[in-house]
Amino acid sequence: MPIVLGGIADDFTGATDLANNLVRAGMRTVQVIGVPQDALQEGEANGLDLTEVDAVVVALKSRSCPVDQAISESLAALEWLKAQGARQLFFKYCSTFDSTPEGNIGPVADALLEALDSTQTAFVPAFPINGRSVYQGHLFVGDRLLNDSGMQHHPLNPMTDADIVRVLSRQTPHGVGLLNHATLSEGAQAAGERLATLKAQGVRHVVCDSLDERDLEVLAEALVEHALVTGGSGLAQALPAQYRRKGWLAQIDDAAVLAPAQGAAMVLSGSCSRMTLKQVAHFTQQHAAFALDPVKLNASDAHFEAALDFAREQLAAADPRPFLIYASAEPEGVKAAQASLGVKQAGELIECALASLASTLVSEGVGRLLVAGGETSGAVVSALDIRELRIGGQIDPGVPWTQAPHPASGPSRPEAMLSLTLKSGNFGGEDFFTRAFDVLDAMNPREETA
Repeated sequence: MPIVLGGIADDFTGATDLANNLVRAGMRTVQVIGVPQDALQEGEANGLDLTEVDAVVVALKSRSCPVDQAISESLAALEWLKAQGARQLFFKYCSTFDSTPEGNIGPVADALLEALDSTQTAFVPAFPINGRSVYQGHLFVGDRLLNDSGMQHHPLNPMTDADIVRVLSRQTPHGVGLLNHATLSEGAQAAGERLATLKAQGVRHVVCDSLDERDLEVLAEALVEHALVTGGSGLAQALPAQYRRKGWLAQIDDAAVLAPAQGAAMVLSGSCSRMTLKQVAHFTQQHAAFALDPVKLNASDAHFEAALDFAREQLAAADPRPFLIYASAEPEGVKAAQASLGVKQAGELIECALASLASTLVSEGVGRLLVAGGETSGAVVSALDIRELRIGGQIDPGVPWTQAPHPASGPSRPEAMLSLTLKSGNFGGEDFFTRAFDVLDAMNPREETA
């Protein structure tokens, strides 16, 4: 059966965020890492019959790469999803619209529209339950404008302008307009008429205000027939109801079942967001932790070996508890490391170290792994050679547990699964690192490995 929705996400945490909201709305969803070489096959994949998949989300690592590369990878994902029969395409980016003046959001959206022979799409970054809202085209994080939310200090894509119409206008030669809240409050018909008027005026990209879940429901109704929609994951939770209204989607009551969890628990954090820093501070009050320093990593292998020794000590404990290895740091520390090493090298040193630690420690007994940060998640998933994730239950809005075949599985343990959660930097409450494992154990009671 053809899939209903095909997602293209510009990073790995964004992909699980999108997949999470689709599952919560009753769509059986699989996340694939990169563009698959082959079509969906019949049979079992992580406990899910691929003939009974409603949505597939392709996770790319295209948020901060060169524009041409982001376009090429996104178009490849589009072609694969079209071949699976996707009725609607969803280009997923962060709800804080992380990008540079050159892209990659605008250029990728332009390329996708052209490939679909379509002339308009909407931009809906809002995720109200996580504090992201848009009013008069300005993006808010909680009660703060985007450029005063901490995102102005993002180490790769600092966001210094909250006006999304203006930000997007710098990324595309095509017209950018606004569907404001006054129109949205009149309902889906008024929203659709506004979109049609802008389309007739040659406006290709429409930024949409959204303050609450009701606004997202109105937008979903107005946009359900569009070949391409773009945004954060908030809109994704409203779309399945419209698919059911059109008869495209059956009612599914249990779309988020995972196998029992196994193995030791570890947290790897490379995010430097304000919320992640709070989560690190909360976790280290009760759990063992090791701080990675990019300058020390650059100086010698001894710092990496010390981190590995620390982790092995935790795994060898009589009753192993969740532990943390982190490179999360305050803005001043990040800037100091970047000044010493360069922005690119500082980031790559941390990504490579965390990815290497994940690969080694998963092979030595870690079976429950929490990763914080989009770039870090991409590096870890790539190092573990994970190709596909089954989406499970939600920990906090936008963050589910997922599972993949454990890299250490084989003929003797064909059923072994790795439980994995990929957290966007700003998502989750302060106690997220600790509570995540409690949620997993409650949803899927843990099995001890032999």
